[in-house]
Amino acid sequence: MTPTQLQTVSEAADEIRRLIAQGDLPGASAVLTPLAVPEVVELVDRLPNDDAAIVYRLLAKTRALAVFEALSPGTRGDLVQALRNVEITALFAEMDPDDRVWLLDELPASVAPQLLRGLTRQERDLTSGMLGYPQDSIGRRMSPEFVTTHPQLTVRETFARIRAALDSAETVYTVPVTDARRVVGVVSLRDLMSADEDAVISDVMNEPHVAEVTENAETTARRATDYSLLALPVVDGEQRLVGILTIDDAARILKQEESEDAARQGGVEPLRRSYLGTPIRQLVRSRVVWLLVLAVGATLTVQVLDTFEATLAQMTVLALFVPLLIGTGGNTGNQAATTVTRSLALGEVSPRDVLRVLSREIRVGFCLGLLLGTLGFVIAGLIYEWHVGLVIGLTLVAVCTVAASVGGMMPLAARAIRVDPAVFSNPFITTFVDATGLVIYFLIAKTVLGL
Repeated sequence: MTPTQLQTVSEAADEIRRLIAQGDLPGASAVLTPLAVPEVVELVDRLPNDDAAIVYRLLAKTRALAVFEALSPGTRGDLVQALRNVEITALFAEMDPDDRVWLLDELPASVAPQLLRGLTRQERDLTSGMLGYPQDSIGRRMSPEFVTTHPQLTVRETFARIRAALDSAETVYTVPVTDARRVVGVVSLRDLMSADEDAVISDVMNEPHVAEVTENAETTARRATDYSLLALPVVDGEQRLVGILTIDDAARILKQEESEDAARQGGVEPLRRSYLGTPIRQLVRSRVVWLLVLAVGATLTVQVLDTFEATLAQMTVLALFVPLLIGTGGNTGNQAATTVTRSLALGEVSPRDVLRVLSREIRVGFCLGLLLGTLGFVIAGLIYEWHVGLVIGLTLVAVCTVAASVGGMMPLAARAIRVDPAVFSNPFITTFVDATGLVIYFLIAKTVLGL
């Protein structure tokens, strides 16, 4: 969306809030009518829950469903709780099974049974089946509605299957080929259209990429996008087809996961909806816990300074370099953590590579420390004394080496114990490196300066 469009949505949101406050619903509807679906989605995301519910009720039924499906899971959950039960039951029944599971994951557990009761038996079975898979698995994000073909069917017979499933299948651009429900291949719509109608599917199908239903959703989505797959078949433990992951669902999974990682690396919990649409109390709640934890961790730094108070008293110039050293160490650790976390997400490294990663980060940290340490030695030596410059130079070498090593190891340790690497966020690394960096600094100063 261009800046001009964003400004239009912002102005529309302000105008609609004013009209709702005045009770002028026809006026609010008039403002809403010319907006396209993506603009309405942006507008709903900006409004408080009660106003968003009123705006949603002003939409035509078909347009309302399109808007609802385009909303983020967090905004959907808030909107559901603001609407009447009868409205939500009807809306819930119109959604695809995978979208229903996304929504239920954002709602209180007590709401799910009520919504599921409003579905037909078939739709309820499809949705309940997906809810039975682990929370972060691809089984909760796949679509159980798909069309398949058989190796011995002809292209003409496969087209007949596709036409019959056009209204129910999640996608027809990639069709799994199954034999006794086991995936033996895939065939694209392009290949079907270019093949002779009497050709047998076994002659035109390709080798399949598949995902286990219990695999991590983010890992599976990244594999689908890495291979540029329009759809990825999902199978159970016996290799039987149970669902399909489409490229748009894979992109949605990655967008959500990357937003969470970016937030946690910054020391906050991810927001469930847009910043402007998030109540102040939720913004406070998303930050305060991390700040308290980090404040407790920062007492380590205070403790170290208290321990070496006598050293500082003998040579006060050392205090001038404390911000430089702990800042450099924290930044070095954050760089390493970010690089390794990204490599983990892309599947380039795994916890088994811990020694290789450690070796590389030690060397990288040492080289960075050598460059910065040389610069620090020269500058501090010229301004103060050369033995002070030597302390600063040696400390930068040591701190950068330790910080890079710790920053590189923490994401691997998190993955090994099945914790999101982003939870071991950069502020934690900074706090740890602050304390250890100060210890290194004062030990080197005491040795070099004879304090």
